[in-house]
Amino acid sequence: MQNKLYTQEEYEFIGKSVFFPKQGILVVGDLHLGYEFTIRQPGSYVPATQFSETKKDLEDIFEVIKKRGNRLKKVIFLGDVKHFFSYMRAEKNLFEELLMLIGKHVKQENIIVIKGNHEKLANLADKEFVEIHKEKDLAFIHGDIENKQAFTKEIKTILMGHLHPAINLKDSQGIKSEKYKTFLLGKYKKKNIIILPSFLPSVEGTSINQHLSDTHCFLPAKKLQDFKVFIIGKNKTYEFGLLNSLMK
Repeated sequence: MQNKLYTQEEYEFIGKSVFFPKQGILVVGDLHLGYEFTIRQPGSYVPATQFSETKKDLEDIFEVIKKRGNRLKKVIFLGDVKHFFSYMRAEKNLFEELLMLIGKHVKQENIIVIKGNHEKLANLADKEFVEIHKEKDLAFIHGDIENKQAFTKEIKTILMGHLHPAINLKDSQGIKSEKYKTFLLGKYKKKNIIILPSFLPSVEGTSINQHLSDTHCFLPAKKLQDFKVFIIGKNKTYEFGLLNSLMK
């Protein structure tokens, strides 16, 4: 992983995450811990590698931040840290292990977990879920429903997950097709919006250039068409213009 990826004035993309160097805030999208256990229930086989890959991805991000000489002060998860809609002990155990890993880099009280639509309980592994977190002019939400507190006057930028944005690209002959996780950047109600991809390794997400009507988030599909697309490659992030230019 390269030390420096696409850089905005106040933040940068590192892998599937967003980092704010000045504030020392790392933002991570939907984890969906326990996804493979749920898929296995009907009889499908999914290798039990998701969690180890998730930990490896996070450690790589921590290493990038350290090598750049930045200080990591806070980690914010944007909801859906668990996959099963009800309670599953395996998810709790995985999350506890993840908290221990992150706790090597930041204090436990500086690990913030937003409540997603998959979180039906008030907490997990003794970590309380919150509906929204604010840091000066930044607001962090899940994104399934519009949170009015995120649209108050002092907020300039809103970060959200839930959408699991991905883009499906085909070759010039339309034979080969590949799906890539993406960041989406745009404006809504005069706020800058940053939509993060899911952090889950095995599922790329929803091909929004093919299934924009299936997003089920509070942002209107018409508005999303004007968002910029940043595709996550192996070692860097690539700007691909506006979503409407990639619509199929």
